[in-house]
Amino acid sequence: MGFYVDGVWNSDDHKRTKDGRYQRHASSFRNRVTRDGSSGFKAEPDRYHLYVSHNCPWAQRTAIFRELKHLQDIISLSVVDPVMSDQGWIFSDAAGCMPDWVNGKAKLGEVYLVAKPDYTGRVTVPVLWDKKEGTIVNNESAEIIRMMNDAFEDLVGNTPDLYPEALRNEIDALNETIFEHVNGGVYKCGFATTQEAYEEAFTALFATLDDIEARLECQRYLAGSKPSEADWRLFTTLIRFDPVYYGLFKCNRQRISDYPVLSSYTRDLYQVPGIAGTVDFDHIKRGYWHGMRRLNPAGIVPKGPDLYLDAPHDRDRFN
Repeated sequence: MGFYVDGVWNSDDHKRTKDGRYQRHASSFRNRVTRDGSSGFKAEPDRYHLYVSHNCPWAQRTAIFRELKHLQDIISLSVVDPVMSDQGWIFSDAAGCMPDWVNGKAKLGEVYLVAKPDYTGRVTVPVLWDKKEGTIVNNESAEIIRMMNDAFEDLVGNTPDLYPEALRNEIDALNETIFEHVNGGVYKCGFATTQEAYEEAFTALFATLDDIEARLECQRYLAGSKPSEADWRLFTTLIRFDPVYYGLFKCNRQRISDYPVLSSYTRDLYQVPGIAGTVDFDHIKRGYWHGMRRLNPAGIVPKGPDLYLDAPHDRDRFN
């Protein structure tokens, strides 16, 4: 993954500490869309555009919220090619991709430079773009989904509240643990460069999955009686686990399909109307297996596994 320095592109590998542990980079654009526009970015129809990759779990969060909050006609969409080039994310005519019809760029990095010509930082997805001001509002998925949950409610109305006030402390605590040990944990395993760093991440990952399995034996969702932000943040990792993380990232103690509860829970979420359309396994597998040549030098994309996500689940027993 490359980066810009004062608007000039450079190539490098993922950042790690000297002890071999993987570190994520902070997002660069952190403005917010608000109902009243007090932030400078008012929630308005057809003002905002979302750039995503179907390969990326962080970007999929925003695609899911766009569906669940009925924002398809409010926030337009572009989808980059699943395989990152040496110039970063690019737009292509591959199946499942959608061009940059807002800025007409060939590379997502060029969109960043429209927003800030002397930009220094990484080019990541998702990106929430403001067509009116011609700039990036935000490129941090956790903040974009919060905006989607609340800021546009006056325009759509009567959509599920995925971050209800009464459950926010519980959701925040779940998010913190899941982000550290599951969402980020699989990457800590996959990109570790020392045995110690890998085993530390591996142990924490499966200890957390075991805890979630036990929690979900007694309730349908992570917090409350309906799916919340915490469920969808976990889902994007679970859906990639068996086809990607189990093999490529060496997260191979067991598959999600080997967990009776977690596998049923994953099918339950996948079968929520609109969610299957945000999952593109061709993009996911090509993006990881073909795109990450340091981990898979030949770039061969495995044919399996069969996931049977449309199979019945038993989660409605909690109703």
